[in-house]
Amino acid sequence: MSASKCYIMGLRLKGMFLTSVSPLLSNSRPYPHILPTPSSQNMSAYGQTQYAAGMQQAPAYASYPQPGQPYGIPAYGIKTEGGLTQSQSPGQSGFLGYSSSFSTPQTGQAPYSYQMQAEYSTIHSPSTPIKDSESDRLRRASDGKARGRGRRNNNPSPPPDSDLERVFIWDLDETIIVFHSLLTGSYANRYGRDPPTSVSLGLRMEEMIFNLADTHLFFNDLEECDQVHIDDVSSDDNGQDLSTYNFSTDGFHAAATSANLCLATGVRGGVDWMRKLAFRYRRVKEIYTTYKNNVGGLLGPAKREAWLQLRAEIEALTDSWLTLALKALTLIHSRSNCVNILVTTTQLIPALAKVLLYGLGVVFPIENIYSATKIGKESCFERVIQRFGRKVVYVVVGDGVEEEQSSKKHNMPFWRITSHSDLMALHHALDLEYL
Repeated sequence: MSASKCYIMGLRLKGMFLTSVSPLLSNSRPYPHILPTPSSQNMSAYGQTQYAAGMQQAPAYASYPQPGQPYGIPAYGIKTEGGLTQSQSPGQSGFLGYSSSFSTPQTGQAPYSYQMQAEYSTIHSPSTPIKDSESDRLRRASDGKARGRGRRNNNPSPPPDSDLERVFIWDLDETIIVFHSLLTGSYANRYGRDPPTSVSLGLRMEEMIFNLADTHLFFNDLEECDQVHIDDVSSDDNGQDLSTYNFSTDGFHAAATSANLCLATGVRGGVDWMRKLAFRYRRVKEIYTTYKNNVGGLLGPAKREAWLQLRAEIEALTDSWLTLALKALTLIHSRSNCVNILVTTTQLIPALAKVLLYGLGVVFPIENIYSATKIGKESCFERVIQRFGRKVVYVVVGDGVEEEQSSKKHNMPFWRITSHSDLMALHHALDLEYL
């Protein structure tokens, strides 16, 4: 086991979460960096068949309804940055107050059957502030904690279109994808599925995520050199042609390991070492962008078939959770005035592997993905605001306490995801242009 893996393992004593080891796959290695890092819960390690109840962020819910059983959808309300408030219901908010009930389709029926009573009212956008000068925008273009060294803008992504009106900030685990609760067995217990099967699927996906990150995304090199955003070290990149560059012999990993350059001490390497770090992140960006629509091409034929089979099994066990989330994400992505942003507490490189393997690369360009492992979600939200400005309306979609608290601090509407019906209601509100 590498020194970096030993370092990660040592963080158990500080409350870092480790993946359970299934009795069915007792030789599987734990990969804590693939799981989101909990920030506001009392954690306890779990292993064998004992799972940590503390990891369940929401109370137990009734089993997912069978086809033909209507979903109970509460009334939705939202508070915008301008202060306008519609009717609200506990634990859930949407852009316009409405109540609805709709049922899953029977064979041969249209996808949805709605009975709506809308309390429609216009959302007034907040007043437009004086436009920042270019120098001010560059000076504040990245989070202070991430910069810390007075360097130039470390997020050279293209500026947003002038007609951008709404930014949706998404959580990943247990919001868009079901992953962590597969590993703990909590999803299976909640929805009446087989826990050993759930844990087995979770471990198989975990192994696939880790292998993709190591094999194609330099995670062995970058595990302890984690960044918040793919472009955070781009200013150290001299633009050298990497087509014939040999990453395995440039001495980067040995230097990083011997000097502990990437650990929490904040120690930085020299110019040459930082350039090699930037080269790796540039190549990761190229690989992600090239294969986000063709993950099978990246994996190769044999692994592609295993990946597609695993995806299908997870979708079957989770009642098409990912499909429901993708419907909302795709609708947002299709709008010229909206954008999807991902903020996750998974480290950046494993998060990119997750996004690719769950087929989310189409709706999340790599420059729209942020890792909150180092700085927390609140600081990531601040970076997103600095990037897109305060003229747009931000909507946070998630299941956890951290993103909810961060959204409240920044006066952002929060849409809670705790069940399939929440995802369906979100798509419903988007489809009717309430959001």
